[in-house]
Amino acid sequence: MKITPEHNERIAKMTFASVYPHYVTKVEKKGRTKDELYEVIHWLTGFDDTKLQELIDAKVTFKTFFERANLNPNAHLIKGVICGYRIEEIDNLLTRQMRYLDKLIDELAKGRKMEKILRKEKD
Repeated sequence: MKITPEHNERIAKMTFASVYPHYVTKVEKKGRTKDELYEVIHWLTGFDDTKLQELIDAKVTFKTFFERANLNPNAHLIKGVICGYRIEEIDNLLTRQMRYLDKLIDELAKGRKMEKILRKEKD
């Protein structure tokens, strides 16, 4: 699937606050918790619970959300297909970062173990 400039622009303008409730619903419906969701978001972005809530309250766009994030150095290990797109083939940085988040939340909802979701190295 080819990602269009219009698709990238739509993602950039979308607010995190508009999508966040859907993330919560998705993981809770599958028996996971909001705390686990926060853990996943924290791992990817570096945002603690307070900062995350501030960003939600401010209704920041995904562009601003990821500009303010301190992306985990292991984020590049997130691979696979999400929403019909192969993550590692997405050229637009913002779109790829959003799909990283989508993929992590999808894995959480599917019951994957947290250490695998967070790409922890084996001892």
